[in-house]
Amino acid sequence: MVRSLVLCGVGGQGIIRAGSIISAAALKSGLDVKSAEVHGMAQRGGSVVTQIRFGDKVLSPLIKRKGADFMLGLEKLEALRYIDYLKPDGIALVADLELIPVTDSIGLAEYPENLDLLLKERAPNLRLIDPMPIAREVGEPRAANVVMIGALSNLLPFEEAVWEEAIAENVPPKTVEANLKAFRMGRELLRR
Repeated sequence: MVRSLVLCGVGGQGIIRAGSIISAAALKSGLDVKSAEVHGMAQRGGSVVTQIRFGDKVLSPLIKRKGADFMLGLEKLEALRYIDYLKPDGIALVADLELIPVTDSIGLAEYPENLDLLLKERAPNLRLIDPMPIAREVGEPRAANVVMIGALSNLLPFEEAVWEEAIAENVPPKTVEANLKAFRMGRELLRR
């Protein structure tokens, strides 16, 4: 069986790194993995999306609309932009974060006020998670992506040790311990 996952957020949130961690965990679990990334202004503030497919035999990394089993959104508006990729019974884990784009802050566009409702209407299996308290607690604010991966890890068929190995190999060496702690605490969030 092939599983599909869409990750989305804005540049600087670690979407590409999160995709690398998830892909590594799937590979270490003996699965075939294909991924594709789109990152416009990935340095800061631009939309970033990664599609990952894994299973016994994966032919393409591309996910059709209504084809993703899971969504991991690190920002609510970006999650809304890509929510149509999620299957009707798919599960969306979305960070309870709103990062106002430059176009909105200078008045060229308007950031929606009712994002929670809009997301819930389009993704009945939605779980909003605030990763920032954990990221701050572990002393690594940039680990919010790994907190979210921890929550997601409860839904994917990879052993905890495999996840931890994938994280250790894909984060800067001096942040490994903080990221592993962020992962473990994120994992507990979804168990509550």
